[in-house]
Amino acid sequence: MIAGRVTRTNAAIATAARRLGLRGSVMTAEEACARLVPGDVALARLDVLPALDGVEPGLWALRRLEEHGVRVLNGAGALLMAHDKLMTALRLGAEGIPHPRTAHVDDGADLPGLETPLVVKPRFGSWGRDVFLCRNRRALKRCLGRLRGQPWFRRQGVLVQELVEPRGCDLRIVVAGDEAVGAVERVAAKREWRTNVALGGRRRPVEPPPGARALAVEAARAIGADLVGVDLLPDGRGGHVVLELNGAADFTDEYSLGDEDVFLSAIAAVLDAEQAWPGPGQEETAAIASISTTISR
Repeated sequence: MIAGRVTRTNAAIATAARRLGLRGSVMTAEEACARLVPGDVALARLDVLPALDGVEPGLWALRRLEEHGVRVLNGAGALLMAHDKLMTALRLGAEGIPHPRTAHVDDGADLPGLETPLVVKPRFGSWGRDVFLCRNRRALKRCLGRLRGQPWFRRQGVLVQELVEPRGCDLRIVVAGDEAVGAVERVAAKREWRTNVALGGRRRPVEPPPGARALAVEAARAIGADLVGVDLLPDGRGGHVVLELNGAADFTDEYSLGDEDVFLSAIAAVLDAEQAWPGPGQEETAAIASISTTISR
């Protein structure tokens, strides 16, 4: 079963599962707790709250499913680490994965000792909202002063991150299992340094270089994610830096690599990684097999 809010991406994942002979459906985390049984598989895709102050409700449900014998992919810990940018920075740093130097600032804290220019962003953020570029420390101080009135700031503080100089585009790679199954280059809108599609950016097909694929897989593995979007920025030296991970990244047919369907590739890669793909002649196993994407409203 595929569980979650009905988005275009989740609906396409469910359709891909059915095309592979599985029973795919979309449900909330609460519905998954009521309907899934031991032997089912849940692929969790909880997203960031619109208020930018945490993850959508349902992490408790993922743990409950695990306790009842349901195999949960993108488990609660992996999702939290993907969406909490402070946890992401700590984990990537511990694994030696290239990532901008990051500091956490809460109310009353001193300004971090990072060199400007700096990016200020919510600890739980998405869609490019409340992300600001500060070219000097005076601008940083003014920015932090304005953000202190935000509810999310009062709850979790803010992240201050060294700027990777914008080059007008970035690379988003979809990693499923231990494989890069999809990618696009996101191009920033005119007079916009952020590449978010929500801010007018556009996608264009790309064939990511082997080094970028390997780096994205390494980042996904570091947080234990089974299906995740990994955002990479060019470092100006022919390589890339991991900027963020997204446990509920939306992706489209544009992400398909070559002649492959990105949704079929994602499902197959997740199954292969979990050794859950039913072999020939195992019709009974295929009949009860299920993949679940759990998203709470």
